[in-house]
Amino acid sequence: MKRVVVIGGGIGGLSTALSIEEEAVQKGLGLQVILLERKERLGGNIRTEKADGFLIEGGPDCFLSEKPWAMELCKKNGLGDKLLTTNDKDKKTFVLSGGKLHELPEGVILMVPTRIIPFMMSSLISLPGKIRMGLELFIPRKKTGDDECLGDFVRRRLGQEALDKIAEPLVAGVHAGDPRTMSVKASFPKFVQMEAEYGSLIRGMIARMGQMRKMMAERKAAAVSGEGSASKPKVSMFMTLTDGLGELVDSIVERLEMTTIKTGVNASAVVKTASGYEVRLEGGETIECDSVVIAAPAYAASGLLAGLDKDASELLDTIPYVSTATVSLGYKKKDIKHPLNGFGFVVPKAENRSIMAASWVSVKFAGRAPDDSVLIRCFVGGSKKEELVFASDEQIEKLVRDDLNDIMGIEGEPVVKRIFRWHKAMPQYTIGHIERVSSIEEKIAKYPGLYLGGSAYHGIGISDCIRIGEETAKKAVTFIRG
Repeated sequence: MKRVVVIGGGIGGLSTALSIEEEAVQKGLGLQVILLERKERLGGNIRTEKADGFLIEGGPDCFLSEKPWAMELCKKNGLGDKLLTTNDKDKKTFVLSGGKLHELPEGVILMVPTRIIPFMMSSLISLPGKIRMGLELFIPRKKTGDDECLGDFVRRRLGQEALDKIAEPLVAGVHAGDPRTMSVKASFPKFVQMEAEYGSLIRGMIARMGQMRKMMAERKAAAVSGEGSASKPKVSMFMTLTDGLGELVDSIVERLEMTTIKTGVNASAVVKTASGYEVRLEGGETIECDSVVIAAPAYAASGLLAGLDKDASELLDTIPYVSTATVSLGYKKKDIKHPLNGFGFVVPKAENRSIMAASWVSVKFAGRAPDDSVLIRCFVGGSKKEELVFASDEQIEKLVRDDLNDIMGIEGEPVVKRIFRWHKAMPQYTIGHIERVSSIEEKIAKYPGLYLGGSAYHGIGISDCIRIGEETAKKAVTFIRG
């Protein structure tokens, strides 16, 4: 029987294994899949815990509905009725500036203003900064197609203040990245597309929002009940599952029928043989197979391929990663002075705080804390202050609580606290990333049946990892059939 080895038990590797099974069944192909995960736990950065009535996500806590692959997989796995939208009432995001929280103006999408009045009334951006952002409508599009860093792109189109107060903290909170080094073409390709197509981010974003509203209206209309009244909207920009994203991991594992999962097993090398490949494990064991999918971080792939292709290995090792930590603290509502009228806040580098951002999780999603309590999740590390990730639990907790107490007026002690460290977990798409990945894939193409997956190459989100897994599975099954 033909055999595929998938290295990596995160969402990328798990979805790849599941998609390989589906493709094999569809094509009537007998196949064995072996999934190897060096840790004892599956799911990678996805980790859900429950404690004293709190539901705590150690890694990502949601996915984008705009990218449909995660939501489609949830439905396919029988979790359609578990899909959870964000709270409709309080959708605000705040930015810390001058030591105070300022509301990100309604209609600002990522960093692009789409509504005039809320933007002009905002206390976040100065009048000269607002004028400069408005002038984006008249800034000529870039004539050359060369890559540039996100910082230069935002400064060129929207001005320095938009970069410092909006773009930089939002990027740090989501990507843990630095706008001075991030490739705009790789990290935010739609911005480049908007500039090329519309000549303006503002015009492009307004057009895109119109398309999104139309899509949402169509989905809502499809959910109209038999009595003719619209049921609760089934989609919001950010989606999750009622019992946490760990449900998605569990549902994939439950559906795997042709896959043998081996946790606590560390692959050390991938070797080409006359009949296919050999995956060598620490301890001396080997696994013969016809195809290999490496759905592990680029630096891990680099080590696995060091003996197979030195050039590919060296290129893989040039994809940088940063470490992050999430600090979840549960408080009684009575101990917090802030009204918690939003989803949370982001922190610009200029504020010189320990935290990059804070999410008011129990406001954003239902069922995350007891009725009399609040769950706050803070982000530490990344390109800003990566060294904080490696401080002791006591040091990290103190730094985070000092920031929260000062910013939000918290007086009480947390009733629940959890710290999750993610060492070298966030790949950074720096300038030249697209060309770098193209060179890697060109070298890997010399080895039919060998594939790379995961978040290091063509998208870091959960949905992107699932999409890449599906695409890779089709390639692997097609290769084996051929």
